[in-house]
Amino acid sequence: MTAPNIVIKPVAADERADWEPLWKGYLDFYKTSVPQNTYDVTWARLQDPNEPMFVLGAYVDGKLLGIVHYLYHRSCWTVGDYCYLQDLFVAEGARKLGLGRELIEAVYTAAKKDGASRVHWLTHETNTTARALYDTLADRPGFIQYRKLF
Repeated sequence: MTAPNIVIKPVAADERADWEPLWKGYLDFYKTSVPQNTYDVTWARLQDPNEPMFVLGAYVDGKLLGIVHYLYHRSCWTVGDYCYLQDLFVAEGARKLGLGRELIEAVYTAAKKDGASRVHWLTHETNTTARALYDTLADRPGFIQYRKLF
């Protein structure tokens, strides 16, 4: 069996129909949803060069099978911005191909190029499959997240 042809690159403006089911898959995984307007605004922001939000896709033999969203934000602790890897999702049939690792490493590359001082992200404590990968790619500092939704 030959290795698939994997390419990591920005998801283009004309690929929303391919991106949206992957983002929905991510939301479904976490048993949540967002209104259609949020899909629209998110897509517009990801495609706006004036926004600090980005989307990379993992393409296998030309088909979009994984996505990662990331954004930059300021910090009081460093001069360089932080890079927040917000959403990472690989289609069920494409798991175990290394797409998650490649997407995270592509964010690392972009963040370094853009002068960020760190990449950070969250995952649910029950997401053991993803955590097994994340433990090989980053440090887990032990902080607990608190939040208040509005």
